[in-house]
Amino acid sequence: MAGEDLSRLRIERGGAVAGRRRSRWGRGLMLIAATAGIGAGYFYFSSRAPIAVEVAAVTQAYPSQANTQLNATGYVVAQRKAAVASKATGRLEWLGVREGSVVRESEVLARLENKDMVAALQQAQANVTLTQANLEQGEAEMRDAQRALERSRDLLQKNFVSAAAHDVAVARVEKARAAINGLKASIAVAQANVRAAQVSVDQTLIRAPFDGVILTKNANVGDVITPFSSATGSQAAVVTMADMNTLEVEADVSEASVGKVKIDQPCEIQLDALPGERFRGLVTRTVPTVDRAKATVNVKVRFVDKDARVLPEMSAKVAFLSKETPEAERTPRTVVAPAAVTERAGSKVVFVVREGRVVQVALQTGAMLGEVLEVKQGQGSSLKPGDKVVLKPSEKLHDGAAVSVAAK
Repeated sequence: MAGEDLSRLRIERGGAVAGRRRSRWGRGLMLIAATAGIGAGYFYFSSRAPIAVEVAAVTQAYPSQANTQLNATGYVVAQRKAAVASKATGRLEWLGVREGSVVRESEVLARLENKDMVAALQQAQANVTLTQANLEQGEAEMRDAQRALERSRDLLQKNFVSAAAHDVAVARVEKARAAINGLKASIAVAQANVRAAQVSVDQTLIRAPFDGVILTKNANVGDVITPFSSATGSQAAVVTMADMNTLEVEADVSEASVGKVKIDQPCEIQLDALPGERFRGLVTRTVPTVDRAKATVNVKVRFVDKDARVLPEMSAKVAFLSKETPEAERTPRTVVAPAAVTERAGSKVVFVVREGRVVQVALQTGAMLGEVLEVKQGQGSSLKPGDKVVLKPSEKLHDGAAVSVAAK
């Protein structure tokens, strides 16, 4: 029994070693396979992962930017502008214009209450009529006295009247002549009174001082107009108007750059209200003083191109040019940043970002416009303002590649 038990306890060493060896080879093969799978997966996903890129927008620029010597900002103002008021004081009775009304020189814009002044004018005109009637009566007296004098002279030669009676006839003529002179002077005084009364009436009529457009209405019917007073509840000016033919830009030029500005220098004006337009301008004058607070000089630039859309107080940017821009170069051009242009297969291309991927666009480039490059022609998918193009594209970037835009 004891021998049998000991034989059962004998260890089979060859089979155990072989099993352990087979187990180690299996784990090694599994590790190699797992490593290869991880590497293949990393390569697969890394090749399809989005490429981080920086982008810039395709914009528009004008060829004149290459000739720009200086830029300044300012506002559109009217050289001829007036706050129209009346010299007289009174209540506004009638207003015949509103904002935007086009008026002509001497046109009546408004009227103050003037019944008392009209009555004074009519009285003065009646006095003229009265003095003229008195003059006619005096002239009739003069004619009668001259006829009496002629008769007296004939009778005196025939000794039918005394010398004393003849002297009375002479005195009557002289008296009638003096009366006529006095009546003529009275007529002149009466006519002067009419003119004074007419001036008073005219002062209640508010007229346009020049051709222009009404900008603002400062008073309404019923308001008291007191141009030479600041009484509570009163108004000084009835309307404000400007001559739109005298619009110009007042630009603030840095004191250090004013040497680049000269009279009749060509300019290009851009208005914030009309961003797609460029207007030609010329420097007309500079204000001969410096704003100490801002260290700027005020430069006046007149519009060469007239446009009804240009209004006073519009914000403006002025580019002072080294030379006049030809007509053919006054249209905007599509431009890109030079860093976005690269070469692929001997052609200049850019990569446009669209829906998370890039589209390779071949193009032809033109001249540099300042710091940007003109795009003359796009092939395939054309470029347009607003497109996002990749800056400094790497060699691994290709058409259709997935990209992610890096945050700035």
